[in-house]
Amino acid sequence: MNIKSTKYLVVAAITFLILFLMNYIGNPAEDKMQRALMTAVAGVMGLTIGMWFVYRNRKDDTHHDFD
Repeated sequence: MNIKSTKYLVVAAITFLILFLMNYIGNPAEDKMQRALMTAVAGVMGLTIGMWFVYRNRKDDTHHDFD
Protein backbone atom coordinates (compact mmCIF):
# COMPACT_ATOMS: atom_id res chain seq x y z
CA MET A 1 0.00 0.00 0.00
CA ASN A 2 1.46 3.30 -1.07
CA ILE A 3 1.28 5.93 1.66
CA LYS A 4 0.60 8.63 -0.94
CA SER A 5 -2.36 6.82 -2.52
CA THR A 6 -6.00 7.75 -2.09
CA LYS A 7 -6.78 4.29 -0.71
CA TYR A 8 -4.39 4.89 2.19
CA LEU A 9 -5.78 8.39 2.77
CA VAL A 10 -9.30 6.96 3.07
CA VAL A 11 -8.12 4.32 5.55
CA ALA A 12 -6.22 6.97 7.55
CA ALA A 13 -9.26 9.27 7.62
CA ILE A 14 -11.54 6.46 8.81
CA THR A 15 -8.98 5.47 11.47
CA PHE A 16 -8.72 9.08 12.64
CA LEU A 17 -12.49 9.48 12.80
CA ILE A 18 -13.07 6.25 14.73
CA LEU A 19 -10.30 6.94 17.24
CA PHE A 20 -11.37 10.54 17.72
CA LEU A 21 -15.03 9.72 18.27
CA MET A 22 -14.28 6.82 20.63
CA ASN A 23 -12.11 9.05 22.79
CA TYR A 24 -14.24 12.17 22.59
CA ILE A 25 -17.59 10.54 23.36
CA GLY A 26 -16.34 8.22 26.09
CA ASN A 27 -14.18 10.71 28.02
CA PRO A 28 -15.70 12.68 30.92
CA ALA A 29 -12.57 14.81 31.54
CA GLU A 30 -12.45 18.54 30.84
CA ASP A 31 -9.66 18.22 28.27
CA LYS A 32 -11.35 15.55 26.22
CA MET A 33 -10.86 17.42 22.92
CA GLN A 34 -7.07 17.56 23.32
CA ARG A 35 -6.84 13.94 24.43
CA ALA A 36 -9.04 12.74 21.59
CA LEU A 37 -7.01 14.68 19.01
CA MET A 38 -3.68 13.42 20.36
CA THR A 39 -4.89 9.83 20.42
CA ALA A 40 -6.30 10.02 16.89
CA VAL A 41 -3.16 11.63 15.48
CA ALA A 42 -0.98 9.04 17.24
CA GLY A 43 -3.14 6.26 15.79
CA VAL A 44 -2.76 7.57 12.25
CA MET A 45 0.99 8.02 12.76
CA GLY A 46 1.22 4.43 14.00
CA LEU A 47 -0.75 3.25 10.97
CA THR A 48 1.59 5.17 8.67
CA ILE A 49 4.73 3.76 10.28
CA GLY A 50 3.29 0.25 10.23
CA MET A 51 2.32 0.45 6.57
CA TRP A 52 5.73 1.85 5.66
CA PHE A 53 7.47 -0.92 7.59
CA VAL A 54 5.39 -3.73 6.11
CA TYR A 55 5.40 -2.56 2.50
CA ARG A 56 8.89 -1.05 2.21
CA ASN A 57 10.43 -4.11 0.54
CA ARG A 58 7.58 -5.26 -1.69
CA LYS A 59 9.58 -4.65 -4.88
CA ASP A 60 12.70 -6.36 -3.53
CA ASP A 61 13.37 -9.67 -5.29
CA THR A 62 15.72 -11.09 -2.68
CA HIS A 63 13.93 -13.45 -0.33
CA HIS A 64 15.39 -14.12 3.07
CA ASP A 65 14.25 -17.37 4.63
CA PHE A 66 15.01 -17.58 8.33
CA ASP A 67 14.17 -21.28 8.69
